[in-house]
Amino acid sequence: MIKFLLKLNRCLLVPALFAGVIFFACAFSFTVPKGVTVNGVEVGGLSYAQAAAAVRAQAEDYLKDKRLKIVTDNGEYSFSYPEIYYRDNVYKLLKNAKKGEYLTAEFTYYLCGAEAIARSICANESVLPVEPSAKFNLSGTPFTYDEGRDGRQVDKSALIADINASLNGGFKPVTLKFSTVKRQKSLNEIELGTHRLAAFTTYFDGGNLTRVSNIRLAASKINGTVLGGGKTFSFNDIVGERLKSRGFLPAKIIENGEFVEGVGGGVCQVSTTLYNAALLAGLDIKEYHPHSLAVSYVPPSRDAMVSGTSCDLKIVNGSDCPVYIRAITGKNYVSFEIYGTETGAYYSLSSQVTGTIKADEEVCDDPAKARDGKDGVTSEGYLTVTRGNYKKTVRLRKDKYLPVKTVRYEASETPEQEADGENEKEGVQENAGV
Repeated sequence: MIKFLLKLNRCLLVPALFAGVIFFACAFSFTVPKGVTVNGVEVGGLSYAQAAAAVRAQAEDYLKDKRLKIVTDNGEYSFSYPEIYYRDNVYKLLKNAKKGEYLTAEFTYYLCGAEAIARSICANESVLPVEPSAKFNLSGTPFTYDEGRDGRQVDKSALIADINASLNGGFKPVTLKFSTVKRQKSLNEIELGTHRLAAFTTYFDGGNLTRVSNIRLAASKINGTVLGGGKTFSFNDIVGERLKSRGFLPAKIIENGEFVEGVGGGVCQVSTTLYNAALLAGLDIKEYHPHSLAVSYVPPSRDAMVSGTSCDLKIVNGSDCPVYIRAITGKNYVSFEIYGTETGAYYSLSSQVTGTIKADEEVCDDPAKARDGKDGVTSEGYLTVTRGNYKKTVRLRKDKYLPVKTVRYEASETPEQEADGENEKEGVQENAGV
């Protein structure tokens, strides 16, 4: 039994002794050899972790006194530790260290999140180009021009490279590098889109104050309209209902072939003037309506009546470029000017009376009802397009304008006047017989 226990103890002792040898060997192998100095820090006899921490503490103390400055026109961006951090080869150096060596560890400094920071700085400091533009004015000079300006863009790749060079080269301030972002258009191109394409003017009696007020009000609502490419202008949508509550006043209108008093009289002169200007500018007319009676301010087949919501004037800009509509009213005139991009085509309007409709006549006994009549007409309207040597005339419309009946006043005789007339006849006969 005793021999068995001795054998067992020997068996247990040998592994224990072997484990101890391994432990001491490992303990020795995880310490830095004596006399080793890294970047001026003595680390001999320290564990690798302790030695690395001591060397890195020195690097961090260095970083705490440093600033990375990125200079811009508006100030600067500043970064410091721990935004600025480092990478090193300390562990690798320690593991290969030999007794008594003086070693130099390599530290590479970097800005944490440099890519995102650079992207943010680029967004903040880059300036988009401002394209040339034209401001459409309601009065005075039709357009005010701005030639715009070029933009600038920060070179992000150069910024990141300069940041890294500064961090690892003495922390010199970084200055942004810009490249120019050119405008896509020139002021000349903008000006080409603001030529006066057409103007048309009609005249009125400046003393008819309510009618003049309606004309000015309707024209003011249209003034400054910008009609985009492919868009449709609706007179009724822009001007709105002609109501007293909206500022329109009673004046003469045409109703059922007669001139009568109605709210908004004169507005049709505005729509007619715009209609002619639009045709002369090369715009398309989607909807128009003639008056039942001929009007005095344009020739036949050149008018465009509007009424309520059922009769509208609709103009289509068939081009890809915007057109600008300007209304001007004076003491006795209303004028429309239309601006846009020239196409090289020139337009003219003409009309022709093709027939006459004789006016009827009647007699009345009230002098207040007497009036001069006017024959009606049939007519046609034409548009002539000239482009270089090409010229073409097309018929736009055929119209019929009703006559205005003549009403002639004749006084009727009273019974006393009739009796006096008989006596006068008798007296004449008597005298003649004398």
